[in-house]
Amino acid sequence: MWLFDRAFKKLIRKGELQVTDYKGRVYRYGQPEPGRPLVAVRFTDRTTPERIVSAPSLGAGEAYMDGRLIMEQGDIHALIDLVTFNNRWEKRGDRAKLERKVRMPGRDLGGWLRTWNYERRAKRNVAHHYDLSARLYDLFLDADRQYSCAYFTDPSNSLEQAQLDKKAHIAAKLHLKPGLRILEIGCGWGGLALYLHQKTGAEVLGITLSEEQLVIARQRAEAAGVADKVKFELIDYRAVTGKFDRIVSVGMFEHVGPGHFRQFFACCRKLLADDGVMLLHTIGRLGKRRPTDAWTVKYIFPGGYIPTLSEIAEATEAVRLITTDVETLRHHYGYTLEHWLRRTQAAKAEIEAMYDPRFYRMWEFYLAGSTTGFFNGQMINYQLQYVRDRTALPITRDYMIEAERTLRGS
Repeated sequence: MWLFDRAFKKLIRKGELQVTDYKGRVYRYGQPEPGRPLVAVRFTDRTTPERIVSAPSLGAGEAYMDGRLIMEQGDIHALIDLVTFNNRWEKRGDRAKLERKVRMPGRDLGGWLRTWNYERRAKRNVAHHYDLSARLYDLFLDADRQYSCAYFTDPSNSLEQAQLDKKAHIAAKLHLKPGLRILEIGCGWGGLALYLHQKTGAEVLGITLSEEQLVIARQRAEAAGVADKVKFELIDYRAVTGKFDRIVSVGMFEHVGPGHFRQFFACCRKLLADDGVMLLHTIGRLGKRRPTDAWTVKYIFPGGYIPTLSEIAEATEAVRLITTDVETLRHHYGYTLEHWLRRTQAAKAEIEAMYDPRFYRMWEFYLAGSTTGFFNGQMINYQLQYVRDRTALPITRDYMIEAERTLRGS
C-alpha cells in the first residue's frame, strides 16, 4: 500500500478519494471539488494496490473484474473519471515527459506485435468481440445497432437521434448521386448500408469478418426487400475485387493495425473508381503513437490499435490518396459512450444472467474507461475524406451542408 499511497497523494488534487485497504485502514486523497462527490473504494487483498501502480489499466481492470477492488461509494466510472480528470491529457505537460523517460526499453514491443493483424488473426480478433450474443448489443445500442461514435448536434439529443444524424453526416460527405456502387468496409449489423440504399437507391456491398453480424445484416436486407441491392459478405478487405464509386468505413480502421495501414489504403485506392470518394470514420489518438493499453487488448479488442493523425496521413500519402476533408469530433464519442454505459448498468441483472458477474464488470469497466478516455484522455474521432483525383468533388464544402440538411429533413 506504500507505493499506492505515495502515488495517489501526488495524483489526486481535485475531488475526494477514500481508500480502505484489506486490513480496514482508511486513506484519503484530494480536496472537495464542486460537482464531484466523494468516491470510496475498498481493496480485499494486499497486492492489488501495487498491481494498480505498476500496471494501471491491467491492474485496476482485473481487480474490478475479480472483485478485489470494490466500489463502496460511486460507480467504477466515477473512480476512473476522478483519476483521469486529475491527469487530463491537455494538462499533463512535464509529467508526460517524465513518463516517457521512465518507460522501460522494449516494454511496448509486445503491444506492437499484437497489432500484426494478418487475415486469419484478424478474423479471430473480430470474433472475440463482435460474435458475442446479439442480445447483449441490443441492451445498450440504439435500435439500428450503430456500434460507433454518434453525432450529437445537441448534447441533450437521444442516442437514437444522434446515431441517425451520424449516418446523415457521413452520407453527406460521400457526395452521393443516383446509380452509384458503394463498398462498406466493416458493415456491422448492416444499418449504414441499408440507410445509404434507402436514401439514394445505391447498390451497396457490406463486408465483415463477424459471422454473427453477417447473419443479422442479411436478415435485415431480406426483411426490407432489398437483398438484391444491399448485399453482405464475410470477406477480408484484402480479398475484395472490383471497382466502387464510393467507399465508406466506420469504426473498422481501429482493427487494421499500424503494420497494415499502407496495405489497407492501397487496397482502398485500387478498389476506388478514378472519380470515386472515400470516407473513413475512426477513433484517433492525440499526441504520440503508442500501443493500446494491455487490459483492452487482453479482454476487449485483441489486435486493436488507435492511430494518430500523422500515421494515417503517412499511409495515405504513400499510396497517393488525396485528403480532401478532415473533421475532428472531440466530445461526440464521450456522449455516445455515456449512453451505452448507463444502458449497460440498467441491464446489469440481465447481462449477469446471460454471462456472469465477472463479465458484466468487465463490460462496465470497458465502457467507463472508454468514456473518460474521450473526455479526459487522448481519444478523439476523425472523419477523413479521400479521392484519387482532385477534380472528383466540388471546390467548397457547401455540398456537404446542403446534402446533410436534406438528409436530416427527409
